Amino acid sequence: MPAGGRHCDVLVVGAGPAGLSLALSLAALGLHVAVVERQDQAAIAAPRDDGREIALTHGSMRILRAFGAAEGWGPEEAAPIRAAQVLNGRSARFLNFRAGADGCGPLGWLVANHRIRRALYRCARAEPRIELLCGRRIVEQAADARRAALRTEADGWLTASLLVAADSRHSETRRALGISARMQDFGRTMLVMRAAHTRPHAGTALEWFDHGHTIAALPLHGERSSIVLTVPAARAERLAALAPAQFEQRLNRWLSHRLGALRLCSGIHRYPLVAVHADRFVGPRFALVGDAAVGMHPVTAHGFNFGLSGQGLLSAALAGDLRAGRAIGSDSALALYQRQHRRRTWPLYHATNAIARLYSGDSSPARLAREVTMGLGARIAPFRRAVVRELRS
Repeated sequence: MPAGGRHCDVLVVGAGPAGLSLALSLAALGLHVAVVERQDQAAIAAPRDDGREIALTHGSMRILRAFGAAEGWGPEEAAPIRAAQVLNGRSARFLNFRAGADGCGPLGWLVANHRIRRALYRCARAEPRIELLCGRRIVEQAADARRAALRTEADGWLTASLLVAADSRHSETRRALGISARMQDFGRTMLVMRAAHTRPHAGTALEWFDHGHTIAALPLHGERSSIVLTVPAARAERLAALAPAQFEQRLNRWLSHRLGALRLCSGIHRYPLVAVHADRFVGPRFALVGDAAVGMHPVTAHGFNFGLSGQGLLSAALAGDLRAGRAIGSDSALALYQRQHRRRTWPLYHATNAIARLYSGDSSPARLAREVTMGLGARIAPFRRAVVRELRS
């Protein structure tokens, strides 16, 4: 470990939503946090629109509101999800989830990813205990029982009581600190775009597992939806190369014109489907949050929400160190965080991967299994109520 260097309480690698949220949570505890980010400040301050809409649960929205990040968000910025339908091919059976009339509000909200990132950056910039070090390339990093450190070309050595990796599911920091991860490459690509349509969506999110592809229509403000098409990777390249009119024609046919005439109002963004779960979330003076810890398949819309809830668990564990008069990042605090976060993510990670494999298969046994599970889910009301409770927690 290096001698000297500039010191702070916590070093966070990555200025994405999980990293900035953790920095804000720790600053609220009175800690000095340095966030080290490879992209330059302009890209973090005004992130480009990447086409993705994030389905936020009630718990995630509470966290963002506590930071002040959700200020001024009305239905145009945070579109409410009032119901969700899951369909299987041309089967008459489907799953239906509704918010109900219990006064608890919608199932969740859809917010553009770049809007969330921009709002969190604004909050972090206004917090004097957070130092944003953008445009930095990390050349070395280490952690032992006493402290953590990293070195950038611009700053030299930075040391801290705790180093946290929040630098994506392909985390270089996770690798550098010797933590392995289980990765699941589904061999599929998501094509993400926004579209206007002539029929109202009534706030209903649609997930349609059809033969050869999965298509989701997520309700935005007005008569617009975010369309997410999941297909084998080679097919995605061919579809993305189609003329807009040809692409719209296929989408209308695959949706059986449920939204009326559909017209693209954005470009098409491509994302490979790869899930990851780290074998450990912590080490001596070291922790993982966000996608560096767990990167989920989007079929159950839990990935972003796990990132926000996970940083909350870590900050709560570190608050325990402060209350006990210990140096932050103690073994007991990190063990508590790992235990709580694994308990929540491990079962759902594997269940989500199983669902993704089942509902993307086109074999006769897979289609039969989908029909059976869809029928059971449609008949078992407690199952549907449990899903709604999870979204509202």
